[in-house]
Amino acid sequence: MQSTLTNHIKKFVQLTADEEQLINTAVTVKAVKKKTFLLEPERVCKELFFVGKGCLRLYFINKKLNEQTTLFAIENWWMTDFDSLESGRPSYYYIQAVEDTEIISISKNKQEELFEAVPKLERYFRIVQQRAFSATQTRIKYIYGMSDEERYRHFSSLFPAFMQRVPQYMLASYLGFTPQFMSKIRAKKV
Repeated sequence: MQSTLTNHIKKFVQLTADEEQLINTAVTVKAVKKKTFLLEPERVCKELFFVGKGCLRLYFINKKLNEQTTLFAIENWWMTDFDSLESGRPSYYYIQAVEDTEIISISKNKQEELFEAVPKLERYFRIVQQRAFSATQTRIKYIYGMSDEERYRHFSSLFPAFMQRVPQYMLASYLGFTPQFMSKIRAKKV
C-alpha cells in the first residue's frame, strides 16, 4: 500500500530508495470501513490522509442542520482540515469514509520531519496543494456561474464513474442543491 503513495510522489519528484524508505516508515496504513469518521468537530486535526483505495468526504453541519459536503477525496488524493491541522484549533468538519477505504496517514509532526530529511517533499506537497486549490477555485466558479442543472450535467460528464460511487444526497450537497432537486434533474424533469 505504501508503494501507492511513493509512486504518486514520484510522478512529481524523484526519490531515492533511502528516501522511499524514510517515507514508508513515517506513514501509517489504515483500512477504514464505510461511514467511519477520521475527524469530527471539536477535535484537533493532527493528520493528513492519502486515499489509496476508496473515497473520503469532508463536510460540516450548516445552520439548517443539513450536511454540507465541501470536498471528496478518491484514489491518489489527499484530505485534511488544513485550518485545524496548521492552527491547532478544533475542527468544524467531519472527515468520513464514503465507502470502505484504504488510507495512508501522516501526522503533522512526521510530515515536518520528512520535510527536513527529504526537502523535495515540500515541492511535492506544494504542487499537490496548488492543484487542489485550483480545482476548488474552478468549483466555486461553477457554483456561481452555472445553473444547478448545468453544474450537474458538467460534473456528471467529467466524472461519470464517480457519480456511481457516491450517494445522491452527498453529491447534491457537494453540488449545492437539495437531494430532491437532484432527483428531478436525474429524471430530466427540470
